[in-house]
Amino acid sequence: MEATKEYEIIEAESKSIYSKINSCGLIGVNGYAVEIEVDLSSGLPNFILVGLPDTAINESRERVRAAIKSSSLEFPNKKIVINLAPADTKKAGPTYDLPIAIGVLACIEPSVINKQNLENLYIVGELGLSGKVRSINGTLSFVIHAKNNKASGIIIPKENSSEASLIEGINIYPVSNLNETIYTINNIKDIVPLKKTVYSNTQNKFTADFNDVKGQTLAKRAFEISASGQHHILMIGPPGSGKSMLAQRLNTILPPLGYEEKIETTQIYSAAGRLTKEKGLISLRPFRSPHHNISTAGLIGGGPIPQPGEISLAHKGILFLDEFTEFPKHVLDSLRQVVEIKEVTISRSRRSCTFPCDFTLIAACNPCPCGYFGDNIKKCKCNLNIIKKYQAKISGPIMDRIDLQVEVKRLSESEIISNKTSECSEKIKERVIKAKDLQIKRYKDLSISSNSHLSSKEIKHFCTIDKKGELILREAIKTFSLTARSFDRILKVSRTIADLENSDIIKDEHILEAIQFRLNTFNNI
Repeated sequence: MEATKEYEIIEAESKSIYSKINSCGLIGVNGYAVEIEVDLSSGLPNFILVGLPDTAINESRERVRAAIKSSSLEFPNKKIVINLAPADTKKAGPTYDLPIAIGVLACIEPSVINKQNLENLYIVGELGLSGKVRSINGTLSFVIHAKNNKASGIIIPKENSSEASLIEGINIYPVSNLNETIYTINNIKDIVPLKKTVYSNTQNKFTADFNDVKGQTLAKRAFEISASGQHHILMIGPPGSGKSMLAQRLNTILPPLGYEEKIETTQIYSAAGRLTKEKGLISLRPFRSPHHNISTAGLIGGGPIPQPGEISLAHKGILFLDEFTEFPKHVLDSLRQVVEIKEVTISRSRRSCTFPCDFTLIAACNPCPCGYFGDNIKKCKCNLNIIKKYQAKISGPIMDRIDLQVEVKRLSESEIISNKTSECSEKIKERVIKAKDLQIKRYKDLSISSNSHLSSKEIKHFCTIDKKGELILREAIKTFSLTARSFDRILKVSRTIADLENSDIIKDEHILEAIQFRLNTFNNI
């Protein structure tokens, strides 16, 4: 009998206690499910983390231990094993601190956690040593993932409330510390979830306006076409001709972001940690203007744990590359694929991340190193070989992918002195929105919304031309050695010009204007 009792005591002491917490990880800008399994058993006190954790997660052992003690709770003096499943996916960041702490506390007997309320409840958050729950990156993606997986609710850091409140259809519970988290879980039926934030549809007024730009009629026309069909632009001209000024005003004539576009853009900024507590929604189209010393990883995205680059931060907005020829050639060539497929995939040994990058590229450069090749007033100091070498920094394939190539010339004396007011952004924007609405209606059954997104097959269907237009294009192919890609891009631009004139048919004048924007100073050497 005594031996039996002794065996029962040993068996009770060796029995392990198990808990499971639902959490989320981030791949690219999308959330994915991570199950945090906690096993508490007798043995030498130890805290083991498995499941491919990175350094930040391994350090969470000390944060969790200190946070539990600082919250006046008892930390178990036993062997603790934490498994982050799926075990074959690399986990990164401090997102799992809070769910790990809750998992450990759920294993303590008598438990301070109501385990029944943990079922189908997602938890994310970083812990401070005092038990404070700190903000994390990617909260919006986690909430979307939890909603899509029909979770009963999700517990998030209070500092991330503004972005999380954009999503309805799921119960969201913001918490500020570990004790509040425990209280929320135990009394979840009585807690009022976070209400959805309704943002006003009123548009912010821009301080810049196209009526600030003197002259440059051809360049303004190019920008109107670009805004209407989401076409890329290259501006070539001497210093001080107004290239940067024009680029900074493109945002003022673009159609406002739709709700889905706002969520997409905000999700990228949330994953990159670019949102503030006050700014929960990106409501204006992004304008990104990186310096020409940027690396390929900085522009395209990358790093050991892939992060979105400037092209993704410009999603649904503008990527302005000033001093285009000063960017390293390999950096510019990395844009070849992404300007067409509107997304970038970054592969690492253990994971691949795909980031969206549907942006309008606006590039600006001088025609030569001194900047005055072709200028009417100031004489160029560069010889022909130097000019050719300078212009060769932009490869043919990149030039081929830019729809509108326009020369921005120096303003004349009379244009500089003139007080004549040019057309304001609001009037240009009205025409742009009308042209954009035509495209949305035309492509309502397709997964595109702009003429620039048309595939070769779709071009044949939507960009039909008459015999006269065909003869013009045949002559252009021979004269300017146009590639098949250039031919398609001329047709796309022609379609946009026709839309601006509310014409169902692409006429010969539309084609001629589109061809005009394929000819620039770079072609004249």
